[in-house]
Amino acid sequence: MSRPKICVVGASNIDLVSYAPRLPKLGETLTGTRFQMGFGGKGANQAVMAAKLGAEVAMITKLGDDIFGKDTLKNYETLGFATSHVLFTSEASTGVAPIWVDGATGNNAIIVVPGANDLLTPADVEARRDAITQAQIVVCQWEVPLETTLAALRIGRAAGVTTIFNPAPARAQLPPEAYQLSDIFCPNESETELLTGQPVATQEQAEAAAHMLLARGAGRVIITLGERGSLLVTAEGAQHVPAPQVKAIDTTGAGDAFVGSLAYFLAAGAPLVDAMQRANQIAALSVQRTGTQSSFPSAAELPP
Repeated sequence: MSRPKICVVGASNIDLVSYAPRLPKLGETLTGTRFQMGFGGKGANQAVMAAKLGAEVAMITKLGDDIFGKDTLKNYETLGFATSHVLFTSEASTGVAPIWVDGATGNNAIIVVPGANDLLTPADVEARRDAITQAQIVVCQWEVPLETTLAALRIGRAAGVTTIFNPAPARAQLPPEAYQLSDIFCPNESETELLTGQPVATQEQAEAAAHMLLARGAGRVIITLGERGSLLVTAEGAQHVPAPQVKAIDTTGAGDAFVGSLAYFLAAGAPLVDAMQRANQIAALSVQRTGTQSSFPSAAELPP
């Protein structure tokens, strides 16, 4: 049986993770309990999650010509990525993401320095359009220039490839085309609130906000709700898919685990709600471990 084929167009970062008893206040210096460095970037995380489940992954990304970039490429090679689409530049450093994690709750705060990710262009994507047209699903985020993301979504739409857009990190303004090119539009709670100006504290509020996103042209909307699971909203109705209740140690990357898993199970032929349920389970597994990509389970670790 052929492996599901997924193309991810997005950012690659190095995560610099500090753990402390709580997050610092403005101007405050805390003594941390632990530090670790790992591979990250929303696009990279989603691609790695899909690869760990068994997908054939093509990653279109740009790295700095530095040690972080070289290590990232080695990581992709180890995971079996099609690395011919990984580009390098001497004009910027590889992206980095210093992350602070509250050791008591697992909550985090992140500063992303995009570096080379900001230099990934629509022309770079166009030159590698075969990676998109030969995939079953193309996954994009908002961590590279929006025009680059739109170029990838346009290619996917024209080729009949299922498009998933995760509008993260959160920003308030998004052009209509971004919704219209998204077969699945997948924000989290804070991103939904920023895009719609509406609260999503309850399921009813989340449904109302999702209908606003549908009205802008999204094919289907999936809002990830953290420990509450995920919510699918279409023109036909809404369905809440609960998540397993677990004790979170580190929530970093949980949303990426969900999106990467969702793409994998959809490409493998699962119905959308079933894919969401499996993605919820995998995200719940990830928050019980520390780190980002290092917290993602492989297919062999999943319950039957």
